[in-house]
Amino acid sequence: MSSERSAHRLRPAPARFDRPRRTVRRVRETMAVVDRRIFLPADQARFAHADMPLQIGYGATCSQPSTVEAMLQLLQPSPGDRVLDVGSGSGWTTALLARLVAPGGSVIGVEIEPELVEIGRENLAAWGGVEGVPARIEQAVPGRVGMPEKGPFDRILVSADARELPTGLLEQLADGGRMVVPVRGRMAVVDRIGEDVQTRYFGSFSFVPLRAAD
Repeated sequence: MSSERSAHRLRPAPARFDRPRRTVRRVRETMAVVDRRIFLPADQARFAHADMPLQIGYGATCSQPSTVEAMLQLLQPSPGDRVLDVGSGSGWTTALLARLVAPGGSVIGVEIEPELVEIGRENLAAWGGVEGVPARIEQAVPGRVGMPEKGPFDRILVSADARELPTGLLEQLADGGRMVVPVRGRMAVVDRIGEDVQTRYFGSFSFVPLRAAD
């Protein structure tokens, strides 16, 4: 572990999480407004309202809506937040986040598969976006996770399963920021306060593995 990474003090927090009613309402309203069909291949669009992951090609899926809802409620994005969306896939979560951080926020999606980068960009363009909220998808850079040169971020959402808490992403998290990331099948909610890091784990989830670009 590098000296930079060891500077963070990892502290467990009680495994209890209150989701403010306003956050729950905003997430549900956003998911009702952002049409999942736009972000699916033509042969999958008819299943858009099914609560199940759907194949989008290149070994990736558009995540199950109830899982995405839970992750966004845990993340608690607010207007004005700068958000990093790791494993943006079809662009659906990038679009959801863009609406949740309006007005004044921004979202950068990062995707490892070049074909999905193009698909995600096309889907975002077809969706139309949110006025005044920059939202884009970038190709992951070989050998690293995230986009450190664009940080720090107020919120980081990760849609891939990490073997351990990804310290490379933790270093991209702003003071007072939050990251939601699956770690070995459990959902980790990571809060950074100065050099202190509090982590709570919830539920059981299944995602493709988190990996850096080759």
